[in-house]
Amino acid sequence: MNITMTPAARLSGEISVPGDKSISHRAIMLGAISRGVTRVKGFPANQDCMSTIKAFEQMGIDIRSGNGEVLVHGKGLRGLSAPSGAIDAGNSGTTARLLSGILAGQGFESIVDGDASLRKRPMRRVIEPLSMMGAEITARDGGFLPLHISGGKLRGIEYTLPVASAQVKSAILLALLYADGPGTIHQPVASRDHTELMLKQFGCNIDVSQHSITLTPVPELYGQDITVPGDISSAAFFITAALLVPGSYIRITNVGINPTRTGILDVYRRMGASIGIENVRNTEAEPVADIIVYSSNLKGTVIEGYDIPRLIDEIPVIALAATQAKGTTVIRDAKELKVKESDRIKTVVEMLKGFGADITATDDGMVIKGPANLNGCMAASTMDHRIAMTAAVAGLVARGETVIVGAEWADISFPGYFEEINKLRS
Repeated sequence: MNITMTPAARLSGEISVPGDKSISHRAIMLGAISRGVTRVKGFPANQDCMSTIKAFEQMGIDIRSGNGEVLVHGKGLRGLSAPSGAIDAGNSGTTARLLSGILAGQGFESIVDGDASLRKRPMRRVIEPLSMMGAEITARDGGFLPLHISGGKLRGIEYTLPVASAQVKSAILLALLYADGPGTIHQPVASRDHTELMLKQFGCNIDVSQHSITLTPVPELYGQDITVPGDISSAAFFITAALLVPGSYIRITNVGINPTRTGILDVYRRMGASIGIENVRNTEAEPVADIIVYSSNLKGTVIEGYDIPRLIDEIPVIALAATQAKGTTVIRDAKELKVKESDRIKTVVEMLKGFGADITATDDGMVIKGPANLNGCMAASTMDHRIAMTAAVAGLVARGETVIVGAEWADISFPGYFEEINKLRS
């Protein structure tokens, strides 16, 4: 599907964004292996999160939707049934990797597969620690889906993550629920901590220090009520659009502002953005607020180190913002971009060059010089939802028409995304 974008004179209004994908995946998973009912409010109807629901339905978990919430009828830590066939994670790396941690502790064999894009994403990073714990896992070409997992009794381990990865960390933590004793994970820098917060909420014995997490297995987890805040990764596109389109002002309501996820706000403020936070409150374990954005004159900055795990999914649209900033923006320490839904160093650079940006790829990031005059072009999504969504924002500030080829990939995380953008035009 192709969608045509044209320049926006101004953006204004109030919007909400779908529930946070990261939190939603975890709510379904922990609800399924807990005793009792878990009620999830604000669950997003995107393809990635539906892949997680279908996976647990395939293992005998009753999951029902209605009245704006999802009900997960958990069967406890040992209540999953062997799936009749391969579990299809679709395009969701979170589903595949976190689910592998749970399956590693089950007393049955299972297969985890995914679509063509997910089959290109590396799984060795979860295979290694789960194998150290005692699971038997084989993979295509040694490190790619499908994974064949023979689970069972696991050992507690002490493991140092080679790179900060919330997905790998979470896979190990979920596996440790089935271990014969405690385990400790050391991470080089803090990554998103939704798993740790939710495990505590469900009754897990988990201790978190600055760079280490220790989990001691408990007999059972217990169902909870979860309210999913709006996904800051989805809000990022509207934040960026409002910053770049002159005369804009928007309010994005009920967005999660977990400090491990708000790197984009910190970086944009360093670049001179006018962004406000109002109505701060908590929904269970997660902080939530309204984000107010005014169009701003941005300046270049350096994005590196501690910043990266807190904004890794937002780098494509941050790179777009940098094309309109005065001076040079350098993004480094971001090799992880190469193993996302696409090689996002390559695809971001190629896409923005198509618009006329002065941007150069490096081994671990990119260098962007601005401000650049962007011109509408044919922009391919490359089967990556964040590339499609970034191209749409570029189309709001580029001269002429922009045609997004493969725009349907935005539905992976945000069905109705293009309609929401157009609602803000004024």
